[in-house]
Amino acid sequence: MDNNSEKNEHLMGRRQFLKAMGVTAAGIGLGSVGNVVSGMAGCDVKNSQKEEKVKIALIGIGNRGEQNADEFARTGMVDVVALCDVDMGAKHTQKVAARYPKARQFRDFRELFDKYSPKFDAVAISTPDHSHFPIAMMALDYGKHVYLEKPMTRTFLEAELLMRKARSKPNIATQVGNQGHSEANYFQFKAWKDAGIIKDVTAVTAHMNNPRRWHKFDPHMYRMPQGQTPPQTLDWDTWLCARPWHDYNKIYHYGDWRSWYDFGMGALGDWGAHILDTVHEFLDLGLPYEVALTHQTEHNDFFFPFSSTILFRFGPRGEMPPCDVTWYDGTDNLPPLPKGYGQSEGGADVPATNQGDAPVTNIFPGKIIYGRDLTFKGGSHGTTLSIIPEEKAEAMKGRLPEVPKSPSNHYRNFLLACQGREKTRSPFEINGVLSQVFCLGVIAQRLNARLFFDPRTKQFTNNDFANALLAGEPPRKGWGDFYKMV
Repeated sequence: MDNNSEKNEHLMGRRQFLKAMGVTAAGIGLGSVGNVVSGMAGCDVKNSQKEEKVKIALIGIGNRGEQNADEFARTGMVDVVALCDVDMGAKHTQKVAARYPKARQFRDFRELFDKYSPKFDAVAISTPDHSHFPIAMMALDYGKHVYLEKPMTRTFLEAELLMRKARSKPNIATQVGNQGHSEANYFQFKAWKDAGIIKDVTAVTAHMNNPRRWHKFDPHMYRMPQGQTPPQTLDWDTWLCARPWHDYNKIYHYGDWRSWYDFGMGALGDWGAHILDTVHEFLDLGLPYEVALTHQTEHNDFFFPFSSTILFRFGPRGEMPPCDVTWYDGTDNLPPLPKGYGQSEGGADVPATNQGDAPVTNIFPGKIIYGRDLTFKGGSHGTTLSIIPEEKAEAMKGRLPEVPKSPSNHYRNFLLACQGREKTRSPFEINGVLSQVFCLGVIAQRLNARLFFDPRTKQFTNNDFANALLAGEPPRKGWGDFYKMV
């Protein structure tokens, strides 16, 4: 490949890119996409009691992909017929490949769909954030059910296009991998809100203060890392997908992609989906009217700050009052704790971060929800809420409604939706708006700015450069068609 020609391809202007996609520069065409469908989405529930297994292709099978492969296997409901990974044959993909010796192997997902799509019904996508959009879009275009790791997309526009595509395919099940959305907190939050226990919420604090990969980077770097020779097993060109050309460096690979604005979504995109999912859905927050980076340390042009505080301001919704959501990350940036908070609780079902598992700050990832009459604290994933202080919780015991148990975990829920027996709990139409909230937060982080946003036009009203980041850079040569599949 001629790298210079790849780079020159991206000198085309944003206006040309948007025009090529049939999207106008004024508003990026987002307002015309329509409002997000409320409620659960996915396949229509049927009375069918099919017991045949769902034929599935696993895309991205190392690290997180291996964990997802294990979870799907535990359901006993899948037949893995294909494996796809740009680093097929590497040590971190060999375990899953050895487990399914009869599965057809691919390195390029486009070849998987073009040559093998009649053999499978669904895909599980466990790849880096920047590659979520083209793979999921192609899967929907081929009529495949899609399980997609969070965050759903890397840009606001990509989430908008995927939601639009999913709405055009009402019989296709989609599920975003925020697994707690099928666990205890999901059903508790809904039951407590329906019963009026959670009401009149005016503020939410969300926090993830564990060490992150980029905390070891040099914040004074003045250019991206020097290019290196990729491993022989790695198809680096396909790994990049639609992103502008970057020479390979090991610091982008094996999970380090999450650190860089060009490839990942930082702590907010990684853990926000596990902490704010029920808050966002059941408080019907939608999109904010203001997003502001109110604190940061070691801000730079290439990777996420060492610590940051982001304020999201949401307007009134029906009878619900305006609500401010404040996000805290970084080991030196702890949130204020209310009186009577007690001890921070991690939750047995919360996976390790792999980057400093012990909470060096003595506070686990979680949230504090401030209502008019009650205050709640909770963790991440499926960890349930508790009322604070303790004496208030004791007084409320007799008024708390019974919380139904989950009929299926997140993976089984998806597979049952593929069979038409349940509806997915975190479909694109629901999770996509939450993903967009994270995209807005990352733009504020990147620009170190206070931004005003119009949820109706889906445009910033005070920063043109921020509007350009809603779509991001034009796709590389050969990848533009993925943005035309809607």
